[in-house]
Amino acid sequence: MEKKIIARRPHCLVLPHPAQGHINPMLQFSKLLEHQGVRITLVTTRSYYNNLQKVPPSISIETISDGFDKGGVSEAGSLTVYMQSFLQVGPQTLGELLEKLGQSGDTVDCVIYDSFLPWALDVSKRFGIVGAAYFTQNMTVSNIYYHVHLGKLQPPLTEDEISLPAMPKLQHKDMPSFFFTYGRNQFMFDLVVAQFSNIDKADWILCNIFHELEKEVVDWVTKIWPRFRSIGPNIPSVFLDKSGQDDQDYEFTQFKGEDCMEWLNTKPKGSVVYVSFGTMFALGETQMEEVASCLRECSSYFLWVVKASEDNRLPKDFEKKTEKGLVVTWCSQLNVLAHEAIGCFVTHCGWNSTLETLCLGVPIIAMPFYSDQLTNAKLLTDVWKMGIRAPIDDDKIVQRGALRDCIREVMESEKGKEIKSNATQWKTLAVKATTQGGSSHRNILEFANSLCHS
Repeated sequence: MEKKIIARRPHCLVLPHPAQGHINPMLQFSKLLEHQGVRITLVTTRSYYNNLQKVPPSISIETISDGFDKGGVSEAGSLTVYMQSFLQVGPQTLGELLEKLGQSGDTVDCVIYDSFLPWALDVSKRFGIVGAAYFTQNMTVSNIYYHVHLGKLQPPLTEDEISLPAMPKLQHKDMPSFFFTYGRNQFMFDLVVAQFSNIDKADWILCNIFHELEKEVVDWVTKIWPRFRSIGPNIPSVFLDKSGQDDQDYEFTQFKGEDCMEWLNTKPKGSVVYVSFGTMFALGETQMEEVASCLRECSSYFLWVVKASEDNRLPKDFEKKTEKGLVVTWCSQLNVLAHEAIGCFVTHCGWNSTLETLCLGVPIIAMPFYSDQLTNAKLLTDVWKMGIRAPIDDDKIVQRGALRDCIREVMESEKGKEIKSNATQWKTLAVKATTQGGSSHRNILEFANSLCHS
């Protein structure tokens, strides 16, 4: 009897920037590739790995050094010092990892690297390995940084309105915050622009969006980079096409959630305001006071995520669990947004939160603070029209009354019904893009097939 020859599965190393908002989508993309027969090894730093609460069982994990193996950013003392160290140590230890795998006969066919870590492409090319850049931010934001790289845009911004090809017109309040902190933190600005330092050498350029969401800018960049593909939204599939009942969360976290489902189950449909500002940013005492006062005075129920680092800024008389409101330190945001009791989401507009609320059809109130959040807020409110932006005062604080008016408008007004309708339409388009025959599904198949036949 003739022995059957089993083809070798292509092997990808996936290297995210070591932060939850970067690891989650890249891990979800990895799961999709696994379904197409690709073997995945996730690479993270030793400092990040040491604090993990949960790791997906099907994916292998290897570690490299960032120069601060015990404590990461906290050991470094600042994000700038940390990233400067990672820039020096990361390439060396990634090279050592590739060498070790090669010597053991474990061939690596492709390195999918976070675009924040462009040095990974240089290391991959040194070993003759296919390199695929993965953009965790959208292409509107990335196109802004690309034009800085081209020398066509730079701080300080001299024009009141910024006009770029295939993009909506942007005002200063819509631009990434690094344009305005350049003088005191040039390193972070240079870091986001450096994503494009060697992008023309990448074999593939992948982005966590779907084509219909940013059609004009995607069509524009595809003319420049023919191997650009939209492969998102990369969130657990049970929240999209319901196909992967085993894929219900990101499975790779440093945070331990609290159960708020029992509380939500007691609330009427569309009656709860969900408030969360992500993992990276901590509210100042004044802004915390204004949000707390708004929620206390507001007629709606509320669920508020207050990180441990912010807890001491809550007003001393603010009750964390009442019939009207619940305060938790962490929760499964996807499960919360998918709950029928949620009526709107007060959000910082980080890209992962933006995609999650978009995929689940939840209207938003935008309270952006820094980085790409300001541009995402512009897209959510003025382009996709699925929310409103909370106004800020001269001190860049959203006052309690302003936030209360926003909540009332989204939850109770005719405009709120229109916003909900738009949100539902985007949810439908997101699901369509990821199901069989959809734009992102086709692009993922194309990428996976290229690895299988390389």
